[in-house]
Amino acid sequence: MQFRKALIAGAVAVLISGVGHAGVSSDEAKKLGTTLTGVGADMAGSADGAIPAYSGGMTTAPAGFKAGSGIRPDPYAAEKPVLTIDAKNMDKYSANLTEGTKALMKKYPGYHIDVYPTHRSAAFPKFVVENTAKCAVEAKTDAGGRSMSGCHAGFPFPMPQTGFEAMWNHLVRFNGVAYDTKYRNYNVDASGHATLSTEGNAVEEYPYWDTSKPNADVFWQQRLTYTGPARRAGEAMQIVDPLNYSDKGRKAWQYLPGQRRVKVAPDLAFDTPNPGSGGASTFDDVFLFNGSMDRYDFKLVGKKEMYVPYNDYKMAYESKADDLLKPNFLNPADVRWEMHRVWVIEATLVAGKRHIYSKRTFYLDEDSWAAVASDAYDARGQLFRAGFAYITPAYDMPAPVADLHGIYDVIAGSYSLTGFSGETGGVRYTKPMSERDWAPESLAGSGIR
Repeated sequence: MQFRKALIAGAVAVLISGVGHAGVSSDEAKKLGTTLTGVGADMAGSADGAIPAYSGGMTTAPAGFKAGSGIRPDPYAAEKPVLTIDAKNMDKYSANLTEGTKALMKKYPGYHIDVYPTHRSAAFPKFVVENTAKCAVEAKTDAGGRSMSGCHAGFPFPMPQTGFEAMWNHLVRFNGVAYDTKYRNYNVDASGHATLSTEGNAVEEYPYWDTSKPNADVFWQQRLTYTGPARRAGEAMQIVDPLNYSDKGRKAWQYLPGQRRVKVAPDLAFDTPNPGSGGASTFDDVFLFNGSMDRYDFKLVGKKEMYVPYNDYKMAYESKADDLLKPNFLNPADVRWEMHRVWVIEATLVAGKRHIYSKRTFYLDEDSWAAVASDAYDARGQLFRAGFAYITPAYDMPAPVADLHGIYDVIAGSYSLTGFSGETGGVRYTKPMSERDWAPESLAGSGIR
């Protein structure tokens, strides 16, 4: 508790000063691997035993997994829920539920969450842990927290002292170096009608984690090639995000078959409606948050024990869209929830900046640094959208992956699901593409018409 209070005090001091911040002392960094895990989570379990002590995560594939496959069998398939929470008993568990979760329970009588035993399954390769120990001392933020330097192939701030530092851990989170997936995005409107909004191929790379590229100044790059629906087939998009947003900023390009050319697309960021979700979410709703942090002030609130989606192998790899996409909400029987400790970050819109969300709350899983839930508020301060990421640690890498995510519009009564790939082959780890393949001009050759 004293450690958490110290972190919060540090966060307040830095926010007041308005300047960047450097890493912790060498003595503080010695907590990694002792009282803290190698990436900064509390090693101990919770006082009531609901959250177990960390024991290294899951690094052994269960029976049935085929090496090289993108489909990962559920290692906890035999388990049953230990608790069900709905509108009738939510008050008893209110302190451990996000505002979005509670809003869905209040709005929809049939909505509930099934809580299963907690498994701290997130695990990392040895080099990630080793580099994180170095980064803890050497990493720093600049430009008021909006740029990061001094770290490569490690979590930069395993003991964050500001909200910006915690969010950098999320932005550069370890998903592996390169992977691809054939995915589908769906929208379900207020009447309960499900529509395929986008289908395509995605290539995701994190040069930041490539140990052969120690000077990489890009932490994430993505290329999407759309194959459906028919009206979008042949389109392509590419996004490149730098470590130094204040100097370079996001680069984005788009290819439209009708124009037969690749064009710079600077608007593929912030609150621009994302065509990949049919406009049901923003570009910076992807992974619950991505891109530059220059439109918000990020405050580190502290840690909290929360019920969040976790180890959702059944949903990600076994569910069928027809059964999963129910009116108003995802089929509760397909979504696994667990009790985990999360870092709570409050983002408040900077005066003079524009965004459809005036305030956002992010919940970052302490074991993986991935955002697993979010609440977004409109200009009136009313809860607008609730986000959830459905983490499925890849025990074959090992790497925690939380790319599959859903955004609920609690006002309109609709929702979207992004990155659903269980029906189309799952997530496959690959070798990074060449610089030539990443050249924007090559987008024109990636379309199918």
